[in-house]
Amino acid sequence: MFDVRVRGWRPLALSVTVTAVTVLLAGCGPNAPATALPTTPAQSDTSGFGQSSAPGQAPTSSAVPSGAPSVDPSGAPSGAPSGAPSGAPSSTTPAAQGAWIKAANPVTNVKPSHAVPPNKGGFHEFQANCSVSRTNIGDDPIVFPKLPGASHSHTFMGNTTTNAASTVTSLSAGATTCKAKGDRSAYWMPTLFNGDKAVNPEGLQTIYYKAGVTDYRSVRPFPKGLRYVVGSAKNTDADKFLDATEEGFECGDSYKNKNIPLTCPAERSVKLNIRYQAPSCWDGLHLDSPDHQRHMAYPVDTHTASGWVCPDSHPVAVPKLEFKMAWPVNGNMSKVRFASGAGPTFHYDFFNAWDDRTLAAMVKGCIVAARQCDAQGHDGRDDQQPAPYVLNSDYVLP
Repeated sequence: MFDVRVRGWRPLALSVTVTAVTVLLAGCGPNAPATALPTTPAQSDTSGFGQSSAPGQAPTSSAVPSGAPSVDPSGAPSGAPSGAPSGAPSSTTPAAQGAWIKAANPVTNVKPSHAVPPNKGGFHEFQANCSVSRTNIGDDPIVFPKLPGASHSHTFMGNTTTNAASTVTSLSAGATTCKAKGDRSAYWMPTLFNGDKAVNPEGLQTIYYKAGVTDYRSVRPFPKGLRYVVGSAKNTDADKFLDATEEGFECGDSYKNKNIPLTCPAERSVKLNIRYQAPSCWDGLHLDSPDHQRHMAYPVDTHTASGWVCPDSHPVAVPKLEFKMAWPVNGNMSKVRFASGAGPTFHYDFFNAWDDRTLAAMVKGCIVAARQCDAQGHDGRDDQQPAPYVLNSDYVLP
């Protein structure tokens, strides 16, 4: 019997998903004007914790799509909406949208790997270092596609063209705020507010790409166009939130917090931090699902030498994203909250638009090779020298 737990976390009763964070648009950025926190109820980005299967469990019968799922649209969007919509949803809020989107190149006949890999120091990862590209904008191309301003306010990183109408085609043609030029993915999360002022992460933020399974050699690159939401804007259970994080909320010497601390040391160097992990097992068939979570799952602990293994329902091991965000806010934190609500409503979205060759090289050269790489694909640890670089000095695949 498999125990439903996520590595380093307490047992989960429900699966948690999180979606990521980044996108810059011309004329918008970290200095964009702040918008007052919405007084209307925040719009949910997911159907809630209860909608997805628990980590390691197969989806229920209701999760199985009936009929042929739709194919990911390849047409380019009409462009960015004119003007920056406010962070508050409109008074007439459209319903969240979702459907099974079939992968053009499904991965079938794959079984979860129970092989025991050689121990090479415990690291198998690389970083995506990205800065804020667009902020305090009510767009969400996964949950509210083609509906600008329909969502609560988001802060984007990565692709600079991300808007409500974004598609794989439009993102692939866009620029990026990430160091790796081949990473045109869109990452976003709810905007953080201190009172009525939006607070943006400063400088480059870290998004880890790690092996979520014990057999790191079995990890494959994401398929182009894969998208999902990690966590839930509807979550009010602080315990479930803490279960899904690496460290909870942190500031100063305070860590493992279930919610945003009421106070943090009022020192310039102190920031509010969080590290939040995404599922790393894919069903191999779909780029999206109705709740933007069911096509993904967390690994399960076999309590054997095989360690953490993908469930049979989601047999394809892909990189585990881990958001590591830092907001420059401290002192009195009583008015600090997300556009989606209190701390446990934190979540993030990810829309993959990596250049296929670049992502494949980073996965092979860092995760599969059991190295601890930076954004250039270089392991700088002394005992690893001389170590190769996956990308050149311009952060481009040679």
